[in-house]
Amino acid sequence: MQNREIAAIFNELADLLEIKGENPFKVRAYRNAARTLESIGKPVEEMVAEGKDLSILPGIGKDLAEKIKEILRTGKLQKLDNLKKEIPEALRALLSIEGLGPKRVKVLYETLHISDPDALKEAALHHEISKLPGFGPKTEEKILKGIRLLKQEGVRFLFAEAEPIVEELIAYLQKAPGILTIEAAGSFRRKKETVGDVDMLCTAKEPPKVIDYFTKFSQVLEVISAGTTRSTVVLKNSLQIDLRVVEKESYGAALHYFTGSKTHVIAIRQIAIDLGLKINEYGVYQKEQKVAGLTEKDVYESVHLPVIPPELRENRGEIEAAAKNRLPNLITLEDIRGDLHMHTTYSDGMDTLETMVKTAIAKNYTYIAVTDHSATLAVVKGLDAQKALKQFEEIEKLRERYAPFHIFKGMEVDILEDGSPGMEDDILKQLDIALGAIHSKFKLTRKAQTKRLIKAIQNPYIKGIAHPTGRLIGKRAPLELDFKEICKAIKEEGKFLEINAQPERLDLNDVLIKEAREKGVKFSIATDAHASGQLSYMRYGINQARRGWLEKEDVVNTKSLETLVKFLK
Repeated sequence: MQNREIAAIFNELADLLEIKGENPFKVRAYRNAARTLESIGKPVEEMVAEGKDLSILPGIGKDLAEKIKEILRTGKLQKLDNLKKEIPEALRALLSIEGLGPKRVKVLYETLHISDPDALKEAALHHEISKLPGFGPKTEEKILKGIRLLKQEGVRFLFAEAEPIVEELIAYLQKAPGILTIEAAGSFRRKKETVGDVDMLCTAKEPPKVIDYFTKFSQVLEVISAGTTRSTVVLKNSLQIDLRVVEKESYGAALHYFTGSKTHVIAIRQIAIDLGLKINEYGVYQKEQKVAGLTEKDVYESVHLPVIPPELRENRGEIEAAAKNRLPNLITLEDIRGDLHMHTTYSDGMDTLETMVKTAIAKNYTYIAVTDHSATLAVVKGLDAQKALKQFEEIEKLRERYAPFHIFKGMEVDILEDGSPGMEDDILKQLDIALGAIHSKFKLTRKAQTKRLIKAIQNPYIKGIAHPTGRLIGKRAPLELDFKEICKAIKEEGKFLEINAQPERLDLNDVLIKEAREKGVKFSIATDAHASGQLSYMRYGINQARRGWLEKEDVVNTKSLETLVKFLK
């Protein structure tokens, strides 16, 4: 079991305890334990197997260490299961709606007897929520938007949530009797930011044995169907998995078909029809004769195209580019030389500045930028001028200690409502990298929000814009912006837009990345890490960048230290 999964159990437990009105210190203990688990680089499962004492970890006492062992041993936590029996599932669903935390859910339940999203919507439409202390009209409006977002998303999982379970399942299936090949397809293979379910394809000597083995996977909650070559199961986390065993000579055709996207596959089929061919999940046919299908390369070559990377298969110009031999040479994780957005204990991070440095060096990075928050009303736990100067002194010492590794003096500077930075110029001019970021006033008009962001871009001290649209996937809609004007300002000022790799942000999205690239905009891909373990989130930003057609040259933190310094100046 992954650290992230155990952390999710502790966070859910903390939410439910808070709804019940339990001791806040107990609630905080579970949240701190969750943050620790997300930040450490080593799986606690390995630590337990090695006989190590988990209570040495920050925020993990003996009681929590025993609960971690219980989760590892049984796959669940009895205390959480007991709480779930007390608190209705529909009530727990309210926690997924923007503007609602456990405390507010508790108030709504106790005062208005709201226990599901439909009742919440009804109360909001009748303005019953805005009358409650601590809510108000703006919160009520935010809740209504959150309900709409929840319904639009449906039951979907962040890619980062699905990834560990898919990897575990693949490792499990590779041990199945007679298995030959196994791969995840669908939106998961295309690295979409969320997935609804996961299609998996394999070849095997004895398909029924593989199907039987698949249904016995430890995370299976329910077997929906189990035939001789296909099975559908629902896992304990509600993720649906469809497994198909296909013939070896059809594997490439099936992989192409089930990877999608639907519009991409239909477009390829049309090209085949124009060439007198027929393509389906079994192969490529000329009349009744099968002419290709063993590999995806065969399928694409049959229509005179090179293999198109899965991340690009959205029918957004990739087929035309492939036909002209103009597919982008997509960026890879190995191209990244450093991370330009992270937080330490100077603001709301969990790890020290030196710990972040050591972790980055272990990743073979050349440099990092430490970008703790500037302190404003929107970001209370941040740097004031005095703390910033203290951090600058520590950076200077660490530069000498860890040379030639370089630490940029940075800051995530709050963009105020009028577009000015939430930090005085005397500090800003000492920074190597100031990232402008919006953390408040999300509901300004499109015109006002665009003007606000452009003013920040034009500030001489701001080098880039962090999480530019401010969205939280499925929870908070993106800012209303004139994105063309934003791109124009970024290009004119020689700045960059960030692709934030936090799994719940992935901001910018792939469509906007491609649009900005076509306008000549430069990017950074950064983790916004709040703990050393989160530096590994870089791969999610890479996924997003590849879906947006980015090459190495489009991204500033693929540059050498010398080149990046010149760019920043």
